[in-house]
Amino acid sequence: MEKDIVKGYVRYLKLQRGMSGNTLDAYQRDLRKLLDYLEHENKNVREVELEDLEHFSAGLHDIGIGARSQCRILSGVRSFFRFLQLDGFRDDDPTELLESSQIGDHLPEVLSLEEVDRLEASIDLSKWEGHRNRAIIEVLFSCGLRVSELVNLKLSDLYIEEEFVKVLGKGSKERLVPISKKAIRELDFWFDDRSHMNIKPGEEDYVFLNRRGAHLTRTMILIMIKHQAEVAGIQKTISPHTLRHSFATALLEGGADLRVIQALLGHESIGTTEIYTHIDTSMLRQEILEHHPRNMKR
Repeated sequence: MEKDIVKGYVRYLKLQRGMSGNTLDAYQRDLRKLLDYLEHENKNVREVELEDLEHFSAGLHDIGIGARSQCRILSGVRSFFRFLQLDGFRDDDPTELLESSQIGDHLPEVLSLEEVDRLEASIDLSKWEGHRNRAIIEVLFSCGLRVSELVNLKLSDLYIEEEFVKVLGKGSKERLVPISKKAIRELDFWFDDRSHMNIKPGEEDYVFLNRRGAHLTRTMILIMIKHQAEVAGIQKTISPHTLRHSFATALLEGGADLRVIQALLGHESIGTTEIYTHIDTSMLRQEILEHHPRNMKR
């Protein structure tokens, strides 16, 4: 079945988009990377979700594929899923909210503490989901969680008295992450609202729920944060990952060791941690002035 779908896609590229032989070959090579990944994950193209594609995208970096090549591959992936939707193989396009890789030296957006406060302050607490959304934003910023880790967070993972959260990260690896007192306060407000909900059977242990009493999806959180940024008047293009990146950056600028940040983020490689963090040029200059032997007073 999958081979027939791919043949139909190649025919679509050739006949309807008029692609040359070389371009067709390039599209097929790039598509093969996705298909090999899905085969390894025991997924077929008709059941792929945004989370699968985000993991695939992250994996491109891990195997050493450059940013420009990543963008080209993801462009082909978007084209493929648009074809699947057009030809009735899928009702949706999971690539609609898939973010592109950053090209060149452009650093991901970061929110300052003041901007995070503005984001939270802009939430309408008179709405039933108000306290929930504030808790989501604060937990993402205070704990540096991936959005997939947040949506799967369980009540049984919270150690409130000890001020720690147990996180199930990539590869089913567990780690303990400190949680701030502010995040705990926001959770307490949400738990008060949550206690009045009708929760679906099997969903009782999830921390964050939708109005139907089921746990949230990654897409719901992405849409909420983008909407809230607009309400707060924040001009930056942000996503749930922006709060994770802001967490790491705030720690780094506060003097935390990169290895500590690596452990808190749950990164296998220190190189990955370096990608998620940045130091502004003024801070770099100050470090050189203070610590380089040529600048130290004798």
